[in-house]
Amino acid sequence: MKFYLDEDISPKVAEILRKRGIDAVSAHEIGMAGASDEDQFAEAVSRQAALVTRNRDDFIALTIRAFENSSPHHGVVVLSYAIPGSDFRLAATMLVRLAARNPDGLGAYAIEFVTK
Repeated sequence: MKFYLDEDISPKVAEILRKRGIDAVSAHEIGMAGASDEDQFAEAVSRQAALVTRNRDDFIALTIRAFENSSPHHGVVVLSYAIPGSDFRLAATMLVRLAARNPDGLGAYAIEFVTK
């Protein structure tokens, strides 16, 4: 499973994921900080990666639009605010567990909610 971390997730989470053998990249690492949600979504699609965000509402709406347009994506992972933004290790651990349960990635249009 591959992850693309939206700008609202620290790039430190991507670093920890890579150290744990998970393919992950942060919007911050590739100059996408400040890009629109649509552009973040498109970047995740182009990387064939699940988009990880805390921005639930906007990315649910983008998933619905993608479904209506028959434009599949590789899933959206919504990290709960119960996982503090400063707890990079916990966020990474929860994503590693999700990847272990979904080694082939999430299904098209899937939305997964992750909490501790």
